[in-house]
Amino acid sequence: MIIYLLLNVVSFAAYGIDKKKAKMDKWRTPEATLLALAFFGPFGAYAGMLVFRHKTQKKPFTWMVPLFMIIHVVVFAFLAFF
Repeated sequence: MIIYLLLNVVSFAAYGIDKKKAKMDKWRTPEATLLALAFFGPFGAYAGMLVFRHKTQKKPFTWMVPLFMIIHVVVFAFLAFF
């Protein structure tokens, strides 16, 4: 559970760092990397999208991050009941 929490914290931080770099016109984190982080830590990624208002207009992010969240909820529910 601690590892899962850390993955979400890392995802959240990555979205914040990328937003800061975008404002400063510096080297950016590739979108594929942000989506991979969202796959493993979707709640942190979604929170990062909302808090930093980052990647909220990009189509892949608007549907993939919520999809990853749903997948995680379903997997956790499955593990909890079976």
